[in-house]
Formats: sequence, structure tokens, C-alpha cells
Amino acid sequence: MQRMVDISDKGETVRIAVASGRIRLKEDTVAKLKNKEIKKGDALACAEVAAILAVKNTPDVIPMCHPVSIDAVEVEPSIEEGGVRVAVTVKSVGKTGVEMDALYGLSVALLTIWDMVKSEEKDETGNYPHTCIEEIMVEKKEKQLLMTETDIHP
Repeated sequence: MQRMVDISDKGETVRIAVASGRIRLKEDTVAKLKNKEIKKGDALACAEVAAILAVKNTPDVIPMCHPVSIDAVEVEPSIEEGGVRVAVTVKSVGKTGVEMDALYGLSVALLTIWDMVKSEEKDETGNYPHTCIEEIMVEKKEKQLLMTETDIHP
């Protein structure tokens, strides 16, 4: 039986998760990304916006994921040799973690980059023998106790 886990007894805490991954690309494509010569536009900027939208909609596509209040999202794409690395940081105050939100945002960011550069990546048969999404992982998951007014001013 599938069910959403009951978190009603949990207290609210600050939740932070960082997910990262990379898309492997041809060097010609990497050069075009650096020079902003991609036909569809700025792939990294588009990936940042797509990741933020994905984070905010995670429970709509991952069935057992709790809807949470998203307090901050940071998307950091960086061009590196042979591709692009992306890190997505999600912060929330709530009863459950946000690692799935970070992972989903990351995945959508990487897929958006692929979509934006696919005309550069295709071979003569229309396939993508060099393109690969890899190294997707949760780098950090943390929770911090909330400070109350009494903690600040006893």
C-alpha cells in the first residue's frame, strides 16, 4: 500500500538540501555556451529559472513528496571542461526535508540545458552519443533548530 508518511508530530525546523550533478557535452558545445552562441538562447539562465519552477512544483510530480513552503532556492551552474555542473540549494522552514525538491530542481535544470543545446549535440544520425547527465547526488542535507523569541530574549 502506498501512503504519504505522517509528519504531523514533527516540529518545524530550518531544512536545507544541496543537490548537484553534471551534463557532459562536446567541447564545441561548451565553447558556444561560454560565448552565448546557443540558438535557443542563454541555456544557463533558462536552466536556473526552470530549476526554481521545478523546486516549487515537486509535490505535483513526485506523488509521496509533501508540499512544503519553499523559502529560498539557489541555482549555480558552472561551465567546466567537458560540460556543465549545476548545484541547487533549497531552504525551507517545515516538518520534512527538501532533498527531493533539490534533486528535482537539479534534474530539470540539467534536462533544460540538454534541450537548449540538443541541436549542437546531435550526430549525423540524430542521436546524442556524447551527451550524458551524470553524478546526480545529494551533497548536503541539514536541519537547524528554529530560534524562538524566548531563545533570543530570555
